[in-house]
Amino acid sequence: MEDDELQAIRARRMAELQAQSGKIPGGSGASAGGSSSANEDGKKEQMEEMRRTMLYQILDNSARERLARIQMVKADKARAVEDLLLRLAQSNQLRNKVSEQQLIDLLGQINQQEPSASQTRIVYNRRRFDDDSDDEYDL
Repeated sequence: MEDDELQAIRARRMAELQAQSGKIPGGSGASAGGSSSANEDGKKEQMEEMRRTMLYQILDNSARERLARIQMVKADKARAVEDLLLRLAQSNQLRNKVSEQQLIDLLGQINQQEPSASQTRIVYNRRRFDDDSDDEYDL
């Protein structure tokens, strides 16, 4: 059932992209490079749209909201979580929609896997002035 819906969405999106590429003005020989660039952009957009659709099917509302908040702060971490979720879904390891608590557990696992060297460290370097001494005041 979900595969049929996904195929319908893909077909609709492909038709939209083909309609957009038909609207791009240009000559025959000089615009070949621009046309391939437009096709590549269209393919990237299509892949991102498929990715969003699959994530929409995988995550429930609360988990989707949490992932969006994470993406605002740390886009690379959110991308890693999305990749992991998509791999789990494609290998049929997900039975139900992922809840917010399951997403939190996944985030905890990813944080544990990262090396501790990537933790943020703040180092204060205080300036010391050798010319500021108390000898000037001993008159």
